[in-house]
Amino acid sequence: MAFGMRISRFRQRAFLLFGEDARAIIPRLVATDGRRHAKRYALAFVFMFIVAASTALAAYLMKDVINRIFVEQKYWAIWVLAGAIIVLYTVKGFSAYGQAVTMARIGNRIVADYQKRMYDHLLAQGVSFYADRHSTDLINRMNSGANGARQVLDLVVTSLGRDLLTLIGLIIVMVVQDPYLAVIGLVGMPIAVLVVRRLIRSARKIVQREFTGVGIILQTIQETAQGIRIVKSFNLEDQLRARMVDSVNGLERASNRMTVVTSGAGPLMETLGGFAIAGVIMYAGDSVLRGGQTPGEFFSVITALLLSYEPAKRLARLNIDIAAGLKFTRFMFDLLDSPASEREEADLPKLAVARGRIEFRKVAFGYRSSEPILRDISFVAEPGQTTALVGPSGGGKSTIMNLIERFYDPQGGIILIDDQDITRFSRRSLRDAIAYVSQDVFLFSGTVRDNIAMGRPGAGEAEIIAAAKAAHAHDFIEDFAQGYDTPVGEHGLQVSGGQRARITIARAFLKNAPILLLDEPTSALDSESEHEVQRALDDLRASRTTLVIAHRLQTVIAAEKICVVDSGQIVETGRHDELVAHRGRYYSFYQKQFSERQVAVS
Repeated sequence: MAFGMRISRFRQRAFLLFGEDARAIIPRLVATDGRRHAKRYALAFVFMFIVAASTALAAYLMKDVINRIFVEQKYWAIWVLAGAIIVLYTVKGFSAYGQAVTMARIGNRIVADYQKRMYDHLLAQGVSFYADRHSTDLINRMNSGANGARQVLDLVVTSLGRDLLTLIGLIIVMVVQDPYLAVIGLVGMPIAVLVVRRLIRSARKIVQREFTGVGIILQTIQETAQGIRIVKSFNLEDQLRARMVDSVNGLERASNRMTVVTSGAGPLMETLGGFAIAGVIMYAGDSVLRGGQTPGEFFSVITALLLSYEPAKRLARLNIDIAAGLKFTRFMFDLLDSPASEREEADLPKLAVARGRIEFRKVAFGYRSSEPILRDISFVAEPGQTTALVGPSGGGKSTIMNLIERFYDPQGGIILIDDQDITRFSRRSLRDAIAYVSQDVFLFSGTVRDNIAMGRPGAGEAEIIAAAKAAHAHDFIEDFAQGYDTPVGEHGLQVSGGQRARITIARAFLKNAPILLLDEPTSALDSESEHEVQRALDDLRASRTTLVIAHRLQTVIAAEKICVVDSGQIVETGRHDELVAHRGRYYSFYQKQFSERQVAVS
């Protein structure tokens, strides 16, 4: 209760000092990361207190240095005071080192924790989440946000623990030595605070532009690397170069503007400091010459005043320095606070798949409520058989696949596997029972072995090789100079399309799941590669419930069941010869492809 009241008071003060972002973010960081690392922060505060006390004590000793050595000319004072200064600054140096190391370790842990939390949160999101966002925005939020949180806490802690304590200690020295000199020396600080608070508004806007600019640069680089074949084929170098130049120039302008804003506090404090020091010199000089004050007090106050300007400048700049961190942390929290669409209850039962019978009962679905994709779809994919989905693009075939893997849930009807409603079981157990091979063949960065092993983490070398042999991939893998240790490159670009397809099929073989989903992985291959991949797929389909999306009808002629999907509905069902004899929608597809092949051959 007491801690909550302190957080509430801190929230109010933070809002007055830093603005609305601080009111939401700083208390949250203090209540979470601050509490989590409280012991280390306490140690850092001890080091900061020693640094502040050493700085204040050094200024205080200037009185004795001047009065005992130069005024009273006591020889012993030279050794005593010099020794005291050596000890004092040695302690200060070690304390500053301890503070820096402690704060760095806390900061590194905070960045690591947030990056792990954000990645875990991203993994808990569904496919629709990624469809609405660009990957570079997520990367930018992860890196900038985690470092922003660290920066905010570092600035708050060091400002309170080092700069504020040092400033308070030096002010106490000035007041003890001469209250009037202290007032003269500090009169400019309120003016600096008022002026700097105006700069924070500009800083917030600039930070937003910088974040957006960095995102566009990352996006352009990523799309150039991933689409380099299109870039070269269409001679897009000049267009992309112009886009990059515009983005970089915009970021440079924003950074220059930020430099102008952040650099404004320094000259202001220097100017005000000059007036303060001049006032102290005039007042103290007059007092010393009139005999009302010893030179020691004067030099002690001057020393304290000079030493106070660095922490005072940092405190005056705090509003500006913290603005970027607050904005970046806000971007990160916006992502972390978004609902995790695939985060499920831990006690959901596991789906037990014995036969692998898939049934759709009056399933309806649309990615947008106003645009239905599937309308009362009903069909059965029998165990150990191949069920093919054919039809025009946009008819709903891929959506059926998405619903089986629960990338999305149906808005009407139910989907059953072995007479079990899949929405009542954990997604993880459902996907454990499914092997998926897509036409958009995807390989992860790493080696051939790494990519096959992802089918079943922990699989042994013999199992990986057996899966590769079953996928008719072992021979070409052995022909590589590094064999299974051959890097596949980003998106698998260092191997051919047919080789990529067979590596992914080997991954599916290794998983050995009872249900197989095929989104026609041969559609973009040449005839020779298609033949090899088709052999591997035929072996993979044996004794499994297979659902295949067919773009080329010759690949599904032997399927036990063909479902024609058109405009979100199944309009025909049967075997190839039955559907051809029926002379319906399937027959028209078949005739069209057959005639096109005849023209191509002739």
